[in-house]
Amino acid sequence: MGRAELVAELKTLRKGRGLQASRLSDRVGPSLRAACAVSESDGMVMIRTKVSDRLSELASQLPEDLRLAALAAFAISPEARQPLYQDRVRWAAERVERDPRTVRRRVDEAIELLAELALSPVPAPGYWHILSLTLALVLEESCVFEQHRVVADQDGVRSFDLALSLDGGSVLYGGTLSPATVELPRPLSRGEPWEFAAVFPCGLASQMVYVPRHRCEVFDLRVRFGKEGPSEVLSLDGAFERDVADPRYRGRTLQVDAAGEVHLRFRHLTPGLVYGARWADRL
Repeated sequence: MGRAELVAELKTLRKGRGLQASRLSDRVGPSLRAACAVSESDGMVMIRTKVSDRLSELASQLPEDLRLAALAAFAISPEARQPLYQDRVRWAAERVERDPRTVRRRVDEAIELLAELALSPVPAPGYWHILSLTLALVLEESCVFEQHRVVADQDGVRSFDLALSLDGGSVLYGGTLSPATVELPRPLSRGEPWEFAAVFPCGLASQMVYVPRHRCEVFDLRVRFGKEGPSEVLSLDGAFERDVADPRYRGRTLQVDAAGEVHLRFRHLTPGLVYGARWADRL
């Protein structure tokens, strides 16, 4: 199942009555069936339920404006079950006080994100979630600081994932290092918070990004370039992984302050998307 095929099928699905179409099985192609776990034996009602539930689940991870546009486009929202796609676009436009052309662009953006989320690795089960993650990259010292504040979502949590996959780290407090994970000194109880920090060596870098696999409330990123700052620093806020190295992707331009630093803070991150910064070569 490729992203382009899934995007094309989603754009076909939004036409006409969307998910309320009478011959829905003819409009749910193989990529969408795979993404929504639709089997050959499923009847019309089950197909509609599975696709609606899966798209609603994925849309819940989108920003509010894109979520509303997506749920209207596919006629999932009960208030937006008009027989024509253009009527549903007008309904959404009235809700967000924008013109229909803007809403159509948001639908296209939402469909791209839905396809990306559907194809992303499944986030790990919700054994724990992140209250805050702090990364601080100091290029002058060739090191990066990583601090987690997590909460166990069930009893018996013994480890959690690191944000970065780097070798040679030193624990400052809170556990011991294993490949890509932190091993805790004792199991946590449900609802119990924990904090861990470590420092890792790193070489020359042109980016610092984080792709959450669990729910993350706050991601705080600092990059210290020093006296020789880069010619340009761009933010990556909910980008696709393919956008990280794509020169055509234009995130928000960041200003390096007088101390040679940039500081970003992201809230309510979407699992599977990319958050952080990238920069051009130094001057």
